[in-house]
Amino acid sequence: MRVYLLIMLFFSGISFAQNTITGSVTDSNKQSIPGANIVVSGSSTGVSTDFDGTFKLTTNAKLPFSIKVSAVGFEAQTINVTSANQKVNVILKGEETKLDEIVVSASRTPERVLESPVTIERMGIQDIKKTASPSFYDGLENMKEVQMNTSSMSFKSINTRGFATVANTRFMQLVDGMDNSSPLLNFVLGNMIGVSEIDVQSVELLPGASSALYGANAFNGILFMTSKSPFTNQGISTYFKYGVTSQEAAGTNEYYDFGIRFAHAFNKYFAAKANFTYMQATDWYATNYDDKTRPGVDRSNPGYDGINVYGDEASTNIKGVGQKLESMGLIPAGASNLLPNTIVSRTGYNEIDLTNNKAANKKIDFSFHGRPFGDERLEIIWQSKFGTGNAVYQGANRYYLNEFFMQQHKIEFKGKNFFVRGYTTSEDGGHSYDMVFTGINVNRKWKDDNTWFGQYAGAYVQGTLAGMTPDQAHAAGRATADTGRFLPGTSQFKTAFNQVIDDESVLTGSKLVDNSRIYHSDANYNFKDEIKFAEIQVGGSFRLYELNSHGRIYTDADGPINYNEYGAYTQVMKKFIDDRLKFTGSIRYDKSKNFDGNISPRLSLVYSGGERKNHNFRGSFQTGFRNPSTQDQYIGFNVGSAVLLGSAPDNLTRFSETFNLSPEGQSYTGSPTKVMNGENAYGNSYLASSVNAFSALAGSNPVAAAALLKKSTANYVKPEEVKAFELGYRSVFDGLSVDLNGYYNIYNNFIGNLNVIAPYYGTAQDNPNLAAGTGDPGVQSIRAIQNGEYRVYQLYTNSDVEIHSLGFGVGLSKKVVSDFELGVNYNYAQFDFDQEKDPSFESGFNTPKHRVKVSLGNEKLFKNFGFNVSGRWNSEYEWESSFADGTIKSATVIDAQVNYAIPQLKSIIKLGAANIGGKEYYQVIGAGLIGQQYFASWTINP
Repeated sequence: MRVYLLIMLFFSGISFAQNTITGSVTDSNKQSIPGANIVVSGSSTGVSTDFDGTFKLTTNAKLPFSIKVSAVGFEAQTINVTSANQKVNVILKGEETKLDEIVVSASRTPERVLESPVTIERMGIQDIKKTASPSFYDGLENMKEVQMNTSSMSFKSINTRGFATVANTRFMQLVDGMDNSSPLLNFVLGNMIGVSEIDVQSVELLPGASSALYGANAFNGILFMTSKSPFTNQGISTYFKYGVTSQEAAGTNEYYDFGIRFAHAFNKYFAAKANFTYMQATDWYATNYDDKTRPGVDRSNPGYDGINVYGDEASTNIKGVGQKLESMGLIPAGASNLLPNTIVSRTGYNEIDLTNNKAANKKIDFSFHGRPFGDERLEIIWQSKFGTGNAVYQGANRYYLNEFFMQQHKIEFKGKNFFVRGYTTSEDGGHSYDMVFTGINVNRKWKDDNTWFGQYAGAYVQGTLAGMTPDQAHAAGRATADTGRFLPGTSQFKTAFNQVIDDESVLTGSKLVDNSRIYHSDANYNFKDEIKFAEIQVGGSFRLYELNSHGRIYTDADGPINYNEYGAYTQVMKKFIDDRLKFTGSIRYDKSKNFDGNISPRLSLVYSGGERKNHNFRGSFQTGFRNPSTQDQYIGFNVGSAVLLGSAPDNLTRFSETFNLSPEGQSYTGSPTKVMNGENAYGNSYLASSVNAFSALAGSNPVAAAALLKKSTANYVKPEEVKAFELGYRSVFDGLSVDLNGYYNIYNNFIGNLNVIAPYYGTAQDNPNLAAGTGDPGVQSIRAIQNGEYRVYQLYTNSDVEIHSLGFGVGLSKKVVSDFELGVNYNYAQFDFDQEKDPSFESGFNTPKHRVKVSLGNEKLFKNFGFNVSGRWNSEYEWESSFADGTIKSATVIDAQVNYAIPQLKSIIKLGAANIGGKEYYQVIGAGLIGQQYFASWTINP
């Protein structure tokens, strides 16, 4: 009985003398305004209107008091309340622009969008309702300056201002102040542990450098997602979406998306909420069968290495195989002379045979909110978030994140002018695996590499002796070697596949293991109530990484690697000249474990001209920096074709491999084996590009070929830096909203990857002298390359070449006829990098030079009925990444939706489609073509 009473007390709260005000909020056309805010003046007590524009506000304020009613796009009104249980019906007048919206992220303090010192984009509740995309996160792509990199239907990465792959380590995403980045991977996994569509209060995007306030990772953009408070947004909300996806490779498939939100303020002291969302779909099939590095090469080529084919990475020079067979007496002496000096690869498996092609995401979060004083002077929040799902991530290889699990827990104390928070993020790789190694090791289950290549060489020799042409002999060699191959769909294949993906060893399996964590704390205080001559803020943060991949990805086989960083900042904001000129200056110091401290200043001026101060000109300069990620420093990951190796001083010797040497190699070293580690990679290696050039010429002119070899001089990775200049203008006149911006960035010590080849013996040097003979270490290194006795490494280093990027954007919006709203924006982006000065360096800009986005909508076409159409176009651009390079063609994408409100049911029905009638298109070379989506949704809000 006691437990029952406690439960009843918990859910019913404590009763106080209260006044209840009910009412409605409509526009001048008597259309309801959902999401309008009603706040008791002088307090934080408030609610929001539901979908039919009605509200119910309960407060302990003594009569008489006033309430402020506001909504985005409308002029706010203050209403006096003089009697208990008063009914209030408010009609709001429409404003000319959304540029009066309030944002927080640009300066860590509330300010009008018009007065923001830097470019900022915002999406609110009304924008989410209007979006024609299948989800609000997909709809972010319609924001100015946003380019999505879609690796999977459930994993989309945001790119702003370029230099981004799927693994965008230059971009941050904060949800209620928590960094959503993966502790292991150091980048955001889309919205897999983000926020539910029905719990979003606002989304703010800063597309440029923000290191001066938000630290090292806010290098090329930052996204803020804020969820709704259970104090002001109560009740049960839910949505259900059902639809189909259509793709030529995958066909037509169903998808589902469901979410529900519970929120209740038990009294003015305590509130709580919980969210659950679930999405399931068939992923976009990845079926790009072009060769990774040689345009026009197909499966008929003996050395074929397909983009979405795995297992064919196992390759060797078939002539070298013949020579070894000769030395073992397995083929007649001289038979190796019948073999061509060419690379042959094993027959691989298509990606669609190595994954179930399912995309899924489940999210659960809950939070408890306490206000000890009954208002916003102090709020204590405990928040927990859990996310799991299936997606494909593309890095150096393609990885299937299968039941990947991530969780975050936060405690926060915040008030009017401060916050202090601490949170932890942890993850579990679940049953994730590397699809490249899955293909390689499924092949090895039915026949090891030595046997396969030996049978290939033997059959080729026999075919040649029988009078076959080279093409016929290659076909005979492959057919013979493939005898016994496990075919996809067979029980043998399924058994081998399941064994491989459950095995952590790269020699026999492909499972990814990860139990990494982040511990983070940060704080901020605004002295605006204590200091009057200017608004001054101070703050700081501390982060501890605990890397724990059990030696599978990082060099942490002997235990977790701990790595920390911290920073502190201050900002001063002051208005002059009748509040027309606003100065903002900030400076931040950050220190990372392995690097010297960095200082990041930002200076900006905003001038508000015109009689109404509605012509706003802004200019800013800031420096930013990005510390090398944990991958850049501590990775030691064998991806088959290469080893990805970080350059932290204590990392170089932790990753090592032992290789058997040929008799020739043993004669040079005096040992049957060679141990290779990071010191070889960074200190004794050739540029891979120079080895490729050498190999192409060595057969016809070995002396000239040797002259092409270049020793790598890669330095250990260090922080990269940017100097960012930005100008902008925002205004509204004659109902036309205008937003212009331009930027120019200068990057130094740009972090990127460099492929090198380290010989097992000899000394790497520029232009080795072949005439010196095999006693010369340089000649020995050439022999190592010719004998295939070398290791390929992908190093993390900096380019000595300065990189410049620039761009500008134009955004226009206007109500053209009645309530029809037209929006148009254009973005231009380009970069300048002298490739000749650093020919082996890939910048990975991966951004179209031209982008155009258009939207047309009317939420009040007639009673309860609205629609929106959005379209976007991008020009052709080059894609560069460690997995594959290529050209992404221009694309035109049109999304559309119609919605109908049912006030009696507090519901909205929406019918929508993405990429209507458009061609399938790539956003990432290596990922699947993006097809069409058609959906119907039903959303119920209290």
